[in-house]
Formats: sequence, structure tokens, C-alpha cells
Amino acid sequence: MRQPLRILTGPTASGKSEAAFHVACSIGAEIISADSMQVYRGMDIGTAKPSREARTRVPHHLIDVAEPSESYSVGRFMHDAQKAISDIECRGNPHLIVGGTGLYIKALREGLFCGPEADWALREELIAVAEEKGSTYLHGVLKEVDPASAEKIHEGDLRRIVRALEVYKKMGSSISLLQQEWGRGDGDSVLIVLYHRKEDLHRRIEVRVDKMLEQGLVEEVQGLLSRPGGLGKQAREALGYKEVLAYIDGRLSGDEMRDKIKQNTRRFAKRQMTWFRSFSRASWLVVKEGEDPESISRRVQEILRPSL
Repeated sequence: MRQPLRILTGPTASGKSEAAFHVACSIGAEIISADSMQVYRGMDIGTAKPSREARTRVPHHLIDVAEPSESYSVGRFMHDAQKAISDIECRGNPHLIVGGTGLYIKALREGLFCGPEADWALREELIAVAEEKGSTYLHGVLKEVDPASAEKIHEGDLRRIVRALEVYKKMGSSISLLQQEWGRGDGDSVLIVLYHRKEDLHRRIEVRVDKMLEQGLVEEVQGLLSRPGGLGKQAREALGYKEVLAYIDGRLSGDEMRDKIKQNTRRFAKRQMTWFRSFSRASWLVVKEGEDPESISRRVQEILRPSL
């Protein structure tokens, strides 16, 4: 019998990776990353990848599986994650899925219509319309053909607006309807969401961004740009990386870059929380200010225990 999905999530800077490491050490689990940017080799500092030491002590999957010049889709994630789960089960070990990419978690729990392959010509055409008339206009176009998707997608989220319109134009049906047809319910899963008070999370974000810059985020991006293929479209949009690119190009000063990363990270965390609130049957674990990873781990294990 297959194990239930065990998922630990939370917004960026919530302490997921540290808590998951202690959980995995305690229960003998292998970790599967559900982070859309940790898949990229060389993008280490800005994505807050688990340390080499942690990855040596506990097997981690779906980290460093793609070049930053590549596109990595939710469909590929589904394939890779399901294979990792099967392999872990064959070894007789429990798995623990850890990450904050809401779409990946939704896909694993509910199934997801992945849609056709990217049509870059069509995407460029839609992006050109948005550049001329604004993403709000394009959101209005989506609202006319797929009101259900338009209601879920913020008018400033150009990437998702473009994808929804791309699917409609390629498939002749709305992505929301196709997703309903492909959905399979939330199945057997244990989903734990780490929750911090907004003020506490914002403080953690401040500390994390400062630490990333001290560790050499700018130098990391410069090194990635010099690699064959450089940074692809997805990697260039990664939080932290796009702001550093603007700094390297001279569009932001050093202080502006730092402030922009912090501002965009706070906004990203807010969008993540919107995703998590949409999930059914989630266990919300309120993290106290200053609570250490070992303490969080013990509470996570209490929730997971019936599934082990």
C-alpha cells in the first residue's frame, strides 16, 4: 500500500528546510524538494538550498536536477517527484516533501492539467500586448474567456495570465475547466503549513536577504551569467536573481537592489500564503518567535506520527 503524501510547507524564510532536516533525521525520511528554483544547479545562495552537510546526512531529491538555462515545468516536477516517491518507498523509507511552491504542492495533492508545451511565439505576442496596454488589460481579456481563472490570478501576475491565455488559444478551452476535468481530489495526504506572525516573518526576511548578500549572491549571479547558456527565462525571474541582474545592468544601486529584494520577498510570501489558505485539510502550525528548529521539528512529528 502506498504511503500518504507527507508535505511540510510555509512561506519563504519560515524555517521549513531546517525543521525538515531534524524531522528527517528523527524518522529516517528522505526529503523531496518542492521548490521551483532549487532545481537549478548553481543557484544556491538565492534559493536558500539546504547545506552540503545537510544533504550529505539526509538524502535530498529534486535539487540540482536542471541547468539554469533550462525551463523546468510543473509536469516535469510531477514526473520527477512521483519517481522519487516510488524509489524511496522501494527502499522502505518514509518521504517528506518540503518546499513553498504552491503549484507543485497542488499538483501532487490534486492532480493538475499541465497543458500544451510552451508556445514562445504566442507568449511573446501576449507579452507585447501587455507591454503596450498593461497587464490589467490582458487580465481583462482573460476574464472574458476564462472568468474562473481570472478570479484566481492577480492582475499583476503576468506569467500566469499569459499561460492561461496560451492554453485557451491552443486548446480551445479554459485552463480552469481542463484542470477540473483532470483533478482527482486531495487524496491521502498530510499537509503541514508553518505560520509566523507577519511582523516576525518580515524580520526573518530582512535577516535572510542581508545574509544572502553577505554570502555572495551578486557574485553567484555573475558566475551564472558566465556559464554556457547563462540564465534562462525562468531562472532570470527568480526572486533575488532578477533584482541582482538589474543591479548588474546598472538599473538599480546597491541599496536599491537590497531594498527591492526585501520588498519583493515580502510580497512573494504574501502570495504563498494565499496559495496555502486555498488548500483543504491543512494543519497550520503556529511558530513562536525565536522557536528553534528542533522544537518545530518535534511538533511536526506529532502531526506526522499517524501517517508513519
